[in-house]
Amino acid sequence: MFVHSAESVFTIRAMTRIETIAVHGGRDDLAELGVHAPPIDLSTTYPVPDQALGGQALGDWAIGAAHATSPVYARLHNPTVARFEQALAALEHTETSVAFGSGMAAVTAVVQAACVMAQKPHVVAVRPLYGGTDHLLSSGLLGVTTTYVEAGLVASAIRPDTGLVVVETPANPNLDLVDIEHVVRQAGGVPVLVDNTFATPILQNPALHGATYVLHSGTKYLGGHGDVLGGVVACSEERAAALRQVRIITGAVLHPLGGYLLHRGLATLPLRVEAASRSAAVLADRLAEHDAVEFVRYPVASRQMRGTGAMIAFGVHGDPTEVVRRLKLVTPAVSLGSVDTLIEHPSALTHRLVPGEELRASGVPDNLLRISVGLEHVEDIWEDLSSALCDVDYVKPSPTDFLVMTASR
Repeated sequence: MFVHSAESVFTIRAMTRIETIAVHGGRDDLAELGVHAPPIDLSTTYPVPDQALGGQALGDWAIGAAHATSPVYARLHNPTVARFEQALAALEHTETSVAFGSGMAAVTAVVQAACVMAQKPHVVAVRPLYGGTDHLLSSGLLGVTTTYVEAGLVASAIRPDTGLVVVETPANPNLDLVDIEHVVRQAGGVPVLVDNTFATPILQNPALHGATYVLHSGTKYLGGHGDVLGGVVACSEERAAALRQVRIITGAVLHPLGGYLLHRGLATLPLRVEAASRSAAVLADRLAEHDAVEFVRYPVASRQMRGTGAMIAFGVHGDPTEVVRRLKLVTPAVSLGSVDTLIEHPSALTHRLVPGEELRASGVPDNLLRISVGLEHVEDIWEDLSSALCDVDYVKPSPTDFLVMTASR
């Protein structure tokens, strides 16, 4: 059988320790199947001897049902992907989740479900956001208009036709922290989407603070090895139905192998986040003391976040591209959350499509570099960073240039 019983799902949800949930989530039916590792179902179509029952199942999927008597066709449902969805929902403390072929496909589906399908074509967004999300919302491609505001001004931007509020915390790329509960209160009845990619469900659960949709680019920490593309939205079953409708119509499905790799990545997610965060804290302190560094932005644990995370943003005196060019161990590349340390210059790459003046106004200066700390030995990472920084022309900063972010209250 390709669906899990309500009883088995409850067993996993009753567990409160996140490490156990990460290992056992979405694996409730393995004993019944007689296997230890989740199987990969690569079928594109499924036999439907009773065509009437098959048609009924197809109709159920088409309206966004979570279960039906047959998968019918892989664009409608895949059991391997469903296991990942159940596991991620357990980690995010939501009823369910819906997976997509990429993080951008997931963002697009939420906008289509909350705005286009609901005929509320206005979005309120708090900058900075991931550059792709920002570009999507400002492009007009989906027929929506977007008002960008600071986190404390969300209420002033809400209109009768507002269908969605979008925030990311910690924000990409400068690690701004947004008080989710405050945004939710300002939004009133308008759904709130929180991009939780940087924090992961290990450090933060936006749904527990009132968020309607919790978004992850699964390509990052959830997969964790830089070898799988995917996105996922954790939410209520009611909200998920519309997301599944969008997925079925647009074909923005996650491949079963991607679902398997993302599910497998969840098992080690707590350990990877803990180890990378520990190294990131050391590196943030050292960067703050380096004469070539103008400022460092690194979050601290708060009532909203259970830890600091493995992302660091810092500004350099001189040309940031020259710093990147000198690196030998750290990989100069977009993306994040991999086992190896990655660095990029956001204004040149991930946020290139955001107008420069608007990007700077949102707290992302041209000299900002973003590091995703990996699992290498921290001393090896530091030796590479410090060597790349040593030849930069600089003016020694004052101690106050070390910016440690705290959650807004």
